[in-house]
Amino acid sequence: MKILDVRCAVIGDSPIVRVVTDEGVDGFGEIEHSKPQVNKLIGLYSDLLLGQDPTDVERCMLRIRRFGGFKPWGSLVSAIEMALWDVAGKAAGLPVHKLLGGKVRDRVRVYNGGVRPALRGHEPNDYAESMAVMAAAEEGFTLFKEGVGFHGFMAPNVPGFFYGDLREGTKHPNRGMLTEKGIAHIVACVQAMKDVLGEGRGLALDMGPGFTVPDAITVLRALEPLHILWAEDLLSGDGVPWVDAAQYREVTRATSIPTHTGEQIYLRNNYKELISTQAVRVIGPDPGDVGGIAELKWVAEYADLHGIQIAPHGVSSGLFGLAALVQVCATLPDNFIAFEYPVPTQDWWYSIVGGLPNPIVVDGFITVGSAPGLGIDIDRDAALAHMDPADRHFFDWIPRS
Repeated sequence: MKILDVRCAVIGDSPIVRVVTDEGVDGFGEIEHSKPQVNKLIGLYSDLLLGQDPTDVERCMLRIRRFGGFKPWGSLVSAIEMALWDVAGKAAGLPVHKLLGGKVRDRVRVYNGGVRPALRGHEPNDYAESMAVMAAAEEGFTLFKEGVGFHGFMAPNVPGFFYGDLREGTKHPNRGMLTEKGIAHIVACVQAMKDVLGEGRGLALDMGPGFTVPDAITVLRALEPLHILWAEDLLSGDGVPWVDAAQYREVTRATSIPTHTGEQIYLRNNYKELISTQAVRVIGPDPGDVGGIAELKWVAEYADLHGIQIAPHGVSSGLFGLAALVQVCATLPDNFIAFEYPVPTQDWWYSIVGGLPNPIVVDGFITVGSAPGLGIDIDRDAALAHMDPADRHFFDWIPRS
């Protein structure tokens, strides 16, 4: 089997990678909908893979892996890797989890970070109201995550929240020293959410990036009585192309609340110090940014050797990302907690992608299927209605001239 082409097109607002082979087998991978422009870089990787055997996944990855970087620059490499595993599984007639060594669990736990209403405001009652809706979701989630602090829009909407210069925009641009009011506001909002959830359901917090080390320690110590699952990306995270293990370790050693980071990190190499020095208690690689699903598995196993838990990121990974997460998380060691349940931005995705369980989530878990590859496929004719006409040849089998 040989690769004829590697393509990327935006369906809806999600970049989808397709690996085309000479034996009528193809595979798919997905990139977060927040990165629609990365499809323009596909030629960098496709030229390196033409003529290669897609079932030799690692050999293919050795050709392209070094041409990626921290989020968003590793996303195409990661999506190609998922698509290669999809091809390999379909060619072998086996689900990807069998190719990764087999499953150790028949269902995987997911946490709710995306099945949610928009916050009406940024006062404690607003967070309580939103959490009540999240907790009532028909999926029966038992673990939840909400953004507070510098993650999201608390900083620009709470006057006197911190001493830094306020920056407008998305991607969490603010950082600096919190005021006493800011610290108290975070604690009050978290308390309001915990009052809704009670002791039977867990709450994780997406908090940064942007905290100083002293503020991170102060806030987490104040939250310790609430038994928070983890505090995510306090110092670095989404959109930050580095990670400072020494600073994270200082915070980690000062509190009983587990610290968590990793969604933006590309490759196991960049997790080495974070894990080997036990700088955090939980890591959260995203298969769409870390370099793919095998890369995530390697990171998980290295973390397990050091007593570190894993809760993979994935809220914007789409349905192909969801399928990839199910496959790899079925194979992870017992340090696996749950992965973040991906939610497409358009409901029609559920009608054009087949193969997922129905319902997908029951009591907070997804059953691991046995279909070949990633276990799902796409209605190609239906998908074309949601694509740019310039990409109408995306599903063709004609090789590149």
